[in-house]
Amino acid sequence: MVDTSALGRFAVPAVVPNQFGSGSRPAIDGRTFAKYDPATGEVLCQVVRSSAADVGDAVARARAAQPAWAATTVVKRGDIVRQVALLMKEHRDAIATLVALETGKSKKDALGETDAAIEMGFFVAGEGRRFYGQTTTSAVPNKAAMVVRQPLGVAGLIIAANTPIANVAWKAFPALLCGNAAILKAAEDTPLSAWAFGLLAAEAGVPDGIYKTLHGLGEEAGAPLVQHPDVAVISFTGSCDVGRWIAAEAGRRMAKVCLELGGKNPLIVCDDADLDLAVTWTLGSAFSNAGQRCAAGSRILVFDAVYDAFKAKLVAATQTLSVGTADTDDFGPVINEEQLTNMLAAVARASSAGAVVLTGGTRLTGGTYRRGYFVAPTLIENVRPTDEISTSELFGPITCLYRVSGFEEAIAIANGSSFGLTASIHTQNIHRAMTFINRIQAGVAVVNGGTYGSEPHMPFGGLRQSGNGWREAGTQALDVYSDLKTVYINHNPQAV
Repeated sequence: MVDTSALGRFAVPAVVPNQFGSGSRPAIDGRTFAKYDPATGEVLCQVVRSSAADVGDAVARARAAQPAWAATTVVKRGDIVRQVALLMKEHRDAIATLVALETGKSKKDALGETDAAIEMGFFVAGEGRRFYGQTTTSAVPNKAAMVVRQPLGVAGLIIAANTPIANVAWKAFPALLCGNAAILKAAEDTPLSAWAFGLLAAEAGVPDGIYKTLHGLGEEAGAPLVQHPDVAVISFTGSCDVGRWIAAEAGRRMAKVCLELGGKNPLIVCDDADLDLAVTWTLGSAFSNAGQRCAAGSRILVFDAVYDAFKAKLVAATQTLSVGTADTDDFGPVINEEQLTNMLAAVARASSAGAVVLTGGTRLTGGTYRRGYFVAPTLIENVRPTDEISTSELFGPITCLYRVSGFEEAIAIANGSSFGLTASIHTQNIHRAMTFINRIQAGVAVVNGGTYGSEPHMPFGGLRQSGNGWREAGTQALDVYSDLKTVYINHNPQAV
């Protein structure tokens, strides 16, 4: 059980409301939906179920308020972003408690995620002192040339449930710094951390109308936000299928779209790898956060020369993992019953097609697992690179082992995916490592580490079905939420 004594003013409300700056409100039609605790299967709270009418009201208010925010200096906007981060740091324990409650992850892991969100705030705030325009030369005498950034207008932010407070921070902070009004459609499975962020944003001085939190189902609240003609940019983290729909809908009205989608991320274990180190990083890549990462290591490609030794070590280590919500546990439940059912059905289909489940592949039941959405850490072998389980993102604690003849086959299989988010190689050969970096088709390449992990000052994103080319975090996030304006000044117009 999560200790809720630290919540204070952030005690879970009976109904999580929409937030329009300093005010909160129900859905216009009064509807709600239930949010379930993934660790117990019990109703945690009710959540406002927004409709297109709520979206329209939010966009109208945001559009009216945005010009004044855009006219605020970017340094001042950065100062307000910093104040949000400072308040998050002050209420760190309460925010992490909410994250733990709504995701089922341990308090320790929730604190780590909260700290990452705070660091994102501090990083983005600092960019208010730079903002990366450009001054350059002109071919014409007496003429100055420069490039400046300008806000887009209203930003629609749609996030996933896997790392809820980090996902809010990755989108809300740069969107606000760039001078946009932002409407965040929270993931229906994680409303609480988004609600807390909205409270702190208002307290920090984000003006009314500039930051709004909307709750609801994707087709009822997310879709109208994507389709609204006054939303200038949509930033979405989630599934490929939804991402493709968003790209098509936004494209019809030429809105800007940033998509951070799924992955089937390879981790290559070479014949010269430190096998114990490779096992450690494989466990983290495959099973941390119950495998609910777009960067999860779900394809482990192992050279034939060390396959049997590595498999034995990995199976033994996997069987020692502890599943639960305590700080001593390695990972917790998946986010909802539907996700659990879908991933176990995929394992069953793979098994029927000839795959071998080395360990796991089942729902954990009884005792503390009695009603929660817990899946045993699962290793599968004897699958083909083209099988469904090799090509579909499961978003759970499931990974597949592949025996490969050597480097060339490993690279071919790794690059044969329709995804291209992250990839890792374990080797002690610097030439092989550099060749991997050059040839792997992924947005993030890692040597002797995991497939997951990011830092606030580094860009994150992928290729093909993993994204549409934009990058979140880093200074590159500014490019998502601003446009560039080229400026010429003829400072001696009388001169010929």
